[in-house]
Amino acid sequence: MKRIFLLALAIALISCNDQKLTSINVSNIDELQSAIDDSKAGDVITMKNGIWKDAQIKFHGMGTEQKPIVLKAETPGEVILEGQSFLKLSGEYLVAKDLYFKNGYTPDEAVIIFRNSPDSIAFNCRVTGTVIEEFTQPDRHRKDHWIEFYGKHNELDHSYIAGKSNEGPTLKVYLNGNEHVNNYHKIHDNHFGPRPRKGGPKAETMQLGASTTSMTPSYTQVTNNLFEKCNGEVEIISSKSNFNNFSNNVFLESEGSVVTRHGNYATISGNIFIGNDNPYVGGIRVINTGHVVTNNYFYKMRGTEFRSGLAVMNGIPKSPLNRYNQVTDVVIAHNSWIDCEQPIHFSVGVNTDQAEVLPPSEIRSARPKRVIFANNLVYNDRFTSYPIKAYDKIDGVKFKNNLLLSNKNMDSDREDFTLKSISNTLGDELFYTPAQYDGKLYDGYGFNDIDVDLFGKSRNQDQNYIGAIIPPVSDKKATVDYSIYGAKWFTPSTGNKDIKTHTVTNASEFMAAIKDANSEDILSLKEGTYLIDETITLAKELKITSANKDARATIQFDNLKTAFLMQPKGILHLENLNILGTADQDFFRTEDKDMSKAYGIHLNDISVENFKSVLDASKSSFADEIIVNNSTFKNCINGFLLDKEIDDKGDYNVEFLTITKSNFDNISNEVIDFYRGGYDESTIGGILNLSGNTFTNSGKLDKDEILINTRGIVNVTFENNTFTNNDTKFTAVLWGAKGQQPVNNTVTNSGEIKVVENIELKLVY
Repeated sequence: MKRIFLLALAIALISCNDQKLTSINVSNIDELQSAIDDSKAGDVITMKNGIWKDAQIKFHGMGTEQKPIVLKAETPGEVILEGQSFLKLSGEYLVAKDLYFKNGYTPDEAVIIFRNSPDSIAFNCRVTGTVIEEFTQPDRHRKDHWIEFYGKHNELDHSYIAGKSNEGPTLKVYLNGNEHVNNYHKIHDNHFGPRPRKGGPKAETMQLGASTTSMTPSYTQVTNNLFEKCNGEVEIISSKSNFNNFSNNVFLESEGSVVTRHGNYATISGNIFIGNDNPYVGGIRVINTGHVVTNNYFYKMRGTEFRSGLAVMNGIPKSPLNRYNQVTDVVIAHNSWIDCEQPIHFSVGVNTDQAEVLPPSEIRSARPKRVIFANNLVYNDRFTSYPIKAYDKIDGVKFKNNLLLSNKNMDSDREDFTLKSISNTLGDELFYTPAQYDGKLYDGYGFNDIDVDLFGKSRNQDQNYIGAIIPPVSDKKATVDYSIYGAKWFTPSTGNKDIKTHTVTNASEFMAAIKDANSEDILSLKEGTYLIDETITLAKELKITSANKDARATIQFDNLKTAFLMQPKGILHLENLNILGTADQDFFRTEDKDMSKAYGIHLNDISVENFKSVLDASKSSFADEIIVNNSTFKNCINGFLLDKEIDDKGDYNVEFLTITKSNFDNISNEVIDFYRGGYDESTIGGILNLSGNTFTNSGKLDKDEILINTRGIVNVTFENNTFTNNDTKFTAVLWGAKGQQPVNNTVTNSGEIKVVENIELKLVY
């Protein structure tokens, strides 16, 4: 009877305690802050559906593991934080969920911060089911982060994060102080959606620590996330602290790599990298000490050097903390590279041949040592190049029991792979492994810890399976199940599904259609001349073309300084048109400020005459693509001016500048001025393709006496062009150390095409 009485008393006390828990509904920021200030363990604060403009939420409280304090939306996704909003969390056991940040930017250092001040930090706090979409600063040079981790045991999960285009990593983990180290933060089941190319460094999707914390233990867990088209820069994830874990993530067509930039002892395991033949997609780049790289699967990777499927770098002897330490004591085992073109690169970044223009502290001459490369699989039925490329001696790498399957003729006298011929082709199936492996697996020290495969199947002593996968394998095609990542209530927009064609016959109809058209719509111009006397500002994507290919329309601009003013997200396609201007007008200009989001220009089969410049881009602007094909430019003072980004910090004004099969006649100054300043080996862009063009009677007024100026640009294709009667000292000056060589160009009565092996640049760091 006594036992029954005590049990009843305990139940009564629990019930009484539960009755004290509070559910609080709030409809404005004052009510919200008051509810937060009065909150206690177990409370649930519910924000009313609607737009919360300039909501600067400081969420502080002391919950418990069993009774966290919860801040949530009334309906997931219908509490929209716009304008200058942010969320700060501090205290213990707080949960914020189902919020939606869009149409604005943070006025603070970040959008979501796991602290309210340096003395008010978050522990065991969680943000879940939340979306941050294009909540980016207007100025692309204004640095912020979207999520900042402080404290310990904090968590971000089941959220969608996409669209950051200004400077600064999307997510950053801070380790400055004992209260932040050994933090065991969890970042899992999120969808990191497209991050646009920034045009320079400092645009990682994730950075864990800093160079000053490269010897600091973090233990951050980054698991089960999707990284889709995270193209901000060459590093998707930059690990700058110790003992971090990157496992079971999917990297889909992301133009960068997982990089152990300054930290040691990282685990990189069970990740899937899907390149789909994009030549700029990367995989894993290894720097520093003690990493374990196992069970990773690479599919159709074509990146090279810094963006190769696997890049193991050379280091700098006695390197300072912010540079490249030597790779030592790394295990690379049971990984699979499937239909990848030369995916494995060793001694990446060796630059001893640039000693004449670099200080000794920048020379990467320390080769990898005590590296084990074992039990790895390469399957290749499409390419003939051997899978490994070495830029220096690789005598510090031990190759053991690796298998290359190919139906191509390859070098069979290598010891790093056993070569076996195959007759089958894979097609578009995503996963592959041989049904059986007759060879012997390497069983080195610690290899018994590699006890599961990519999908968690158990490995045991009786199995003899090479690569990342134990058979049988799925015949799943190269697709990703988006439904298992991110906020369950949110589906990213896929663009205009109802593209309309607007047929116009005169200038007034033309201007009305420009205004009324939705993004991605088409304007079809009937034959005739359209006299335009106002600047066309563009912040959406449009295509303008002649209705009849054999009867071109002519657009003539008059009495204005700019024909097309490109604004953020403005993308213009011009096709089969004649464009006329005056010597006081720029064909294209960009806004002088607030150009955080990229613009784009696509010109195909058009004729352009009589402008001051074809394009004059501001310092603040960045174009993702400028593509010109089969077009003619005559009697203009300047061509493409992409030369305002002169701070020499590795930034530049366009990612892809492609000009093919086009004619330039009587351009008074340079035809192209494309500038990237600063020695920053992590910046891979920009990219210029100049092929099959004709240049005549141009350059006579150019002060630099260079017709095609590409100073500091890393990737240049310069082939099959014809230069005739151009009055410049140099047609171009190419950078030999970056592999730039003129190919099959014809130069008559024009300046020299000069190749300079090394170009002296100001150090960025």
